[in-house]
Amino acid sequence: MSRPRKPTGRRAARRAALFLLYQWDLTGQPLASHFEGHVDPFARELAEQVVSRGPELDRRIDEVSVGWPADRLGVLERNILRIGISELEADTVPPEVAIAEAVGLAKKYASPEAARLVNGILARVAEERAA
Repeated sequence: MSRPRKPTGRRAARRAALFLLYQWDLTGQPLASHFEGHVDPFARELAEQVVSRGPELDRRIDEVSVGWPADRLGVLERNILRIGISELEADTVPPEVAIAEAVGLAKKYASPEAARLVNGILARVAEERAA
C-alpha cells in the first residue's frame, strides 16, 4: 500500500500560505507574527499579496458569488478564494492551474461543497478576465 504523497513545491507553498492566512484572518494579528522558522518564499509572497489586497479581493468575491459574500464564508473558504483570485489576476499561472489548486485545497481542508463553491466562483472570475 502506498502512502499519500506529501505536497511539494508550489502546491506545498500554497498550503503554507493558506495556513498563514487562516491564522491571520482568525486572530487579526499581523501576518508576520505567524511566521515560524523557515517560511517558503513563494508562500510568504502569496500570503503577503493576499493580505495587502484583502478588502479588494473580498469585494471581488462579493461581485461574482451568488448569495455567498466574503464575510459569510468560512475562514478557510474565504482564504482559498483570496489565493485563487490573486493568482488569477496576477497571471502567474494558467487559469486552469489556479482554479485546480484552489479546488484541491478546498477538497482537502474544507468540504466537497466548498470545493464546488470555489470552482464556481473562480470560474466566473476567469471567464470575466477572458472576456
